[in-house]
Amino acid sequence: MNKEAVAPTPKQVNEISGRLRSGKGAGGKFLTFFLAGEEYGIEILKVHEIIGMMPITRVPRTPAFIRGVINLRGKVIPIVDLRLKFGMESVEQTAETCIIVVHVEGIEMGIVVDRVSEVLNIGGSEIEDAPSFGEDVNTDYILGIGKTQAKVKILLDIDRVLSTQDVVQIHSAAGETEPAAAPAQP
Repeated sequence: MNKEAVAPTPKQVNEISGRLRSGKGAGGKFLTFFLAGEEYGIEILKVHEIIGMMPITRVPRTPAFIRGVINLRGKVIPIVDLRLKFGMESVEQTAETCIIVVHVEGIEMGIVVDRVSEVLNIGGSEIEDAPSFGEDVNTDYILGIGKTQAKVKILLDIDRVLSTQDVVQIHSAAGETEPAAAPAQP
C-alpha cells in the first residue's frame, strides 16, 4: 500500500508544540546537575561539553550572575552562574564545581553548576507539567518535572532560563555586537 506523506495541519502543529513545551511526550536524554542540593536537568542536545573550572575574567558593568568570560581553546565564552541567576546564595567553588558549555539562542555559553550528576533517559510519561505557583511566579523556564528513581528533577528549558535582555548582555560580555541568528529549526 502506497501512502503519501501528509503535512500536519496548523492545529496539529500547535498541539504537538504544546505537548513538547508542557513536557508531555517530550521525553529524552537529560544531563542532570546539582545547585544548592537540588537536582536539575537540561536536554543533552543543548550540551556541547563539560569542563572543569578555569580562570574567569570579570567583565565590568554586567549583572552579578554573568561571571565573565573564559578563553576556551581560542574562543571567548561567556559564563553565567546559575546559582546567582536563580537568586541562590553564592558559595565557594569546590573540586566538583564545573562549567557546562551549552548552546543558547545561537551562542555558545557556559553555566556554572555545583556538580554534574549523570545523563538520564527520562520518558515522556515520567515528566509532569511545572506546577502553578500563582500568576505572580513565572515558571516558563521549567520544561517539566522529571520523576525518576523516586526523586524529582527540575527540567530546565535552557533557552528560556535567560531572558532576551540577559542574552543581549551576555553577547556584550563576550565582545559581540549583534546576537547571532538562531539556527533554523527543522
